Amino acid sequence: MKLPTSILLFLFSITIALGQQRKWTLEECVNYAMENNLTIEQYELDLENAKIDKSDALGAMLPDFNLTTSASGNTGLALDPTTNNLVSSTIFSVSGNAGSSLTLFDGLRNVHRLNRAKMNAIANQYRLENLKDDIGLNVANAYLQILSNKESLKVYQAQYEGTLQDLNRTRDLVAAGSVPRGDQLEIEATAANLEQQIVNAENMVLISRINLAQMLQITDYENFDISDETFEVPPSDILNNSSKEIYEKALTFREDIKFSEANVDLANKDLEIAKGAYYPTLSAFVNYNTRYSDQNYDPVTGDLIGFKDQLWLNDGISYGAQINIPIFNGFSVRNSVERSRISVKKAELQLQQDKLTLETNVNQSYVDVKSYSKAYEAALKTLEARRLAYDYSKEKYDAGLMNAFDYSQAQTRVDDAEAQVISAKYNYIFRLKVLEYYFGIPIVLN
Repeated sequence: MKLPTSILLFLFSITIALGQQRKWTLEECVNYAMENNLTIEQYELDLENAKIDKSDALGAMLPDFNLTTSASGNTGLALDPTTNNLVSSTIFSVSGNAGSSLTLFDGLRNVHRLNRAKMNAIANQYRLENLKDDIGLNVANAYLQILSNKESLKVYQAQYEGTLQDLNRTRDLVAAGSVPRGDQLEIEATAANLEQQIVNAENMVLISRINLAQMLQITDYENFDISDETFEVPPSDILNNSSKEIYEKALTFREDIKFSEANVDLANKDLEIAKGAYYPTLSAFVNYNTRYSDQNYDPVTGDLIGFKDQLWLNDGISYGAQINIPIFNGFSVRNSVERSRISVKKAELQLQQDKLTLETNVNQSYVDVKSYSKAYEAALKTLEARRLAYDYSKEKYDAGLMNAFDYSQAQTRVDDAEAQVISAKYNYIFRLKVLEYYFGIPIVLN
């Protein structure tokens, strides 16, 4: 039986797709990390807990309402719950109660707890967003490291191919007696060295891929790879701003600073809650209860009063208010207030420390961008000069005016210069993106 051409093409396309290795873009890596990072999941659960705490605080401000019922039997001398008389008999009784209570005033502690719960939910959101920002930076750095290692590998492979061509030509010249065999051995040594550098570069690519895969919590390291794309140094005017301007801008939106500020607010709210224990607590209550007993007889007819009738006859309502005035509690309230004051000071100090850390990071990033920019420019100039020197050496070598050792040294210097350019380029790109990130510019590689 022959299958239709369309089905054959469909099956062939599926086979090809399954056989191809997926290539991850930077955006895919970042999104995947956000969705699968275990720490992010833990912080998201903390955020859910904070939202539940807000519900608890709101519920504490509402009146409670509870129903209770009980049934019991007594044999011998017992108190009849409906008549309050002692009787010697077997008594079966049922009682029920419905009650509600409400805290009218407790030093505004419930109000402060509700506000604190709202603030805590916001603080946990700040912490979660800050973690996502850090993960995004780490993923971008690991991604760029793979690209850097891949470019270095391509350079070594291209150099190796060129060296093999030189080696074949030199072998012909040696066979013809035009150049000494030492030149051939020298180029063979250069080719062997490049083979070793290729192996090392392949290992660096593998290690950097594994590093990124671990960040993404992907265990299939062998089949994990990123897309074959290259990035050039993007245009940026970030250095038109001073480091102080960048720092002041970062203070307005950085999630870690907002989180520290929220912790100060939480500590102050805890202090208000602790102070609320100095005040009296006023609460109100209302209860409805009723009961039934199989020993409750009608005094006129002598008949047992029915269950429903007893519930109406024996019911009652109690209500009232209660005030609790703290006089002496073994210094527990005072000590709690003092601990809260200490927590406020610690939170304020932590905020100052976080601001200093941010300022240090911004200043360091600013210096890094300047230094790596100069290093990249210097590496490009060095590479250009060494390529010119190599071209000149190649002309001399081809003309028989330079030995293989000197020619090999010229090529090695080009190799080193190209490796320095690649390293400087990606270091510069990453530092540039970090500094822009502190200024509020999203990390996007073009």
